[in-house]
Amino acid sequence: MTSRTGAAVPAARTAPAVEPDPLDHPVPRVAADAATVECLLRCWVRETGPPRPAGGALLVPLAATGGALLVPVRYWSATGWHRFGPPALESAPPDAPPVDAVTLAGLLAREAGYGRRAAEAPGGPAPRAGSPGAGRPGAEGAGGRGSATGRVPAGAQDGACPGPSAGAAAPARAAPADGPEAGAVAASSGPSAAPPAPGGTDPLRPAAAAGPSETAAVRACPAGSPGHPPVAVPAGDLPEADAAAFAGRVADSVRRTAAFLGYRRAEPADPGTGGPFLAAEQSVVLGHPMHPAPAGREGLTDAECRRYSPQARGSFPLHWFAVDRSVLAADSAWTERGRVVPADQIAASLAASGVRLPGGAVPLPLHPWQAREVRQRTGVAELFAAGLLRDLGPCGEPWHPTSSARTVYRPGAPAMLKLSLAPPVTGSRREHLRTELHRGVEVHRLLRGGLGARLRAAFPGRPGFDIVRDPAWLAVDGPDGGPVAGLDVVIRHCPFGPADDAACVAGLTAPRPWPGRTRLSSRLAQLVIRLAARTGRPVRVVAAEWFLRYLHVVVRPLLWLDGEAGIALEAHQRNTLVLLDADGWPAGGRYRGNQGCAYRESRRPELQRRLPGVGSRSGSFVADHVADERFLYDLGVDNVLGLVGAFGSQRLCDERVLLAALRRFLAAAASGPARLSSSLPARFLDSPTLRCGADLLTRLYGPDEPVGPVETPSVHVTIANPLHPATA
Repeated sequence: MTSRTGAAVPAARTAPAVEPDPLDHPVPRVAADAATVECLLRCWVRETGPPRPAGGALLVPLAATGGALLVPVRYWSATGWHRFGPPALESAPPDAPPVDAVTLAGLLAREAGYGRRAAEAPGGPAPRAGSPGAGRPGAEGAGGRGSATGRVPAGAQDGACPGPSAGAAAPARAAPADGPEAGAVAASSGPSAAPPAPGGTDPLRPAAAAGPSETAAVRACPAGSPGHPPVAVPAGDLPEADAAAFAGRVADSVRRTAAFLGYRRAEPADPGTGGPFLAAEQSVVLGHPMHPAPAGREGLTDAECRRYSPQARGSFPLHWFAVDRSVLAADSAWTERGRVVPADQIAASLAASGVRLPGGAVPLPLHPWQAREVRQRTGVAELFAAGLLRDLGPCGEPWHPTSSARTVYRPGAPAMLKLSLAPPVTGSRREHLRTELHRGVEVHRLLRGGLGARLRAAFPGRPGFDIVRDPAWLAVDGPDGGPVAGLDVVIRHCPFGPADDAACVAGLTAPRPWPGRTRLSSRLAQLVIRLAARTGRPVRVVAAEWFLRYLHVVVRPLLWLDGEAGIALEAHQRNTLVLLDADGWPAGGRYRGNQGCAYRESRRPELQRRLPGVGSRSGSFVADHVADERFLYDLGVDNVLGLVGAFGSQRLCDERVLLAALRRFLAAAASGPARLSSSLPARFLDSPTLRCGADLLTRLYGPDEPVGPVETPSVHVTIANPLHPATA
């Protein structure tokens, strides 16, 4: 074995002493930095595709800098949920401090910029297909720093699940008929199969995977040194990477995470006011494990961040505007005692008694942050000047932000409110498109028109499976009749009482502080360990049974809706809730986020019969290949494989066991006696590669929730499918 300089390196230790988990460091800033480093590295592995290291460390080549990083591997995941220790520069002395998150962000951004400039220069390398990391020396550098000592960085451990990672791009192979080759990194503009709908440029805001015609060129950067092959980077209409801005967002995220972690360690017990539902919504303390800056709150003061963030158990009164009815836009399918309740009446019932409305006006609730920002916009200022909008200020009881930060919950209220939020949260502006508002009501009408009864019949008993309804909305139109961006609210039915143990999967799997414990752990781990103690069975056996129950009560109904109705839901972990019984087993499920519903084009006639005019204002129909790819990413990669990765990385169950169980479940759903009509089970089993979002590159080149096909493309990468025989 040789180092990157060609010098001989002794073999690596494959089972070094177990080091303390960096996430448990007593100083919140240090633990927060370690968590962010891990997020950045997980993104890098997913988007560049190094093979599983042969030893205890991963080599990250830095062609633009002329060096490399050595990263201790605490756990190597078949599904991409790796655990890493503090990285070190290959050439650094043994007593040098590890590379922190901001430095790592700068180095990775520098690599991306260097590779793109080299690829687009005259005479640069031609576009190449295949894996961006195929043949990268992840194993070659596993033995040490490239020095005479060959020392493995402190913290390296032997990871479970041998074989390629699903977070790594697959070796180059023939492309599937409906997508790019494995490992290709592409800029995509979302689902172009559906025409632009009124009120927005993108019929489905979530970035659906592009079809072949939407794939930008893939170019490769030159090798930095012998043995370091090129890395694919996006090319085409993407803007230039802003390394300084990226590093700044990462720094902001680290600082916010440290504050959240310090607060939650000081007060680890869940307050009893909001019940299990709110506790789960507030549990994602460290943020999304695949996001490079998961706690970003740019533009907020520290006091605002604590007030508006679920991680800090924030709460606040809503800010209210009075809207003249002449500029009001609204729709409602909310019913009480069989009668439709108009959206303005629902808003009035939720408004505080202190909200004093002028005659002929309707109350519009806003996030306080949004109310401050939107008043600076020219069109909104003109509406205020004309007396069509009036600022009533903050008023009423506090509402609590849920995991998305912009959806708010008040215990005892019949509705939750999904608010527009322009300032970037984790790098994204989250303002509704008018098409999304229509889509929520439309889905409710479809379900109420008979589809909901069929769903309940297919999955009888309580609590069963259902979609959390978004049956009403309010918004503002300008003098020209067009939507005024940022002045709107979705009124969401709140089906959860204080005794309902409903937990979003992201909150269930997230490590967090607990009373009486010094180590972070997830509620999922607490549940499984408690069930194992109660039943006298091994933890790994209980974990496997928990996972199987989840597949049957949550995943199977989602597949049923796709197959029977042609509705593919954006069922990632934050949008998916599992209902737990008194012992902690999965007993039912709920999906939320109707703005992410996609209707298959092939099912248009059937859906039109169910609801005449469906899709005309929501722009929800997409080509089947778009629905396939997006559904497979959200439900397959983010949700199910993410749950497998959580079980594995938290040492609850071997990922190989869970992947085998998943194969059996999908095989039965694809061709068994209880088979479903959805195409996802067969595609999930048979596709050698899967497409998913490339969050690191997206943070460098564009936002993660594009609102238009040209201005803000998103970036996708093709990864190996851990279920496929070629990978398993």
